Amino acid sequence: MPMIARDIERLIKEAFPDAEVTITDLAGDGDHFAAHVVADAFKGKSRVQQHQMVYAALKGRMGGELHALALQTTARE
Repeated sequence: MPMIARDIERLIKEAFPDAEVTITDLAGDGDHFAAHVVADAFKGKSRVQQHQMVYAALKGRMGGELHALALQTTARE
C-alpha cells in the first residue's frame, strides 16, 4: 500500500521536530513524491549525509511503501 504525504511528513518531523517539511505528490499516484526539508540538524553535514538522515527517518519505507522520493535538503541558516 502506498504512503500518503502526511505520513511522510510525520515521520520526518518525528526525527527533526524543528524541520520545515514540504511534501508534493509528483504524479498523483501516491508513489512518487518530492520532499523539501529544512532543518537545524543538517548544519555541517554534506548533502549525502543530510539525505541519509532523512532516509533513516523514513524507517525502511523507501523502495517499499514509498516507491520514489525526490529529496531536497537545506540546513537552516
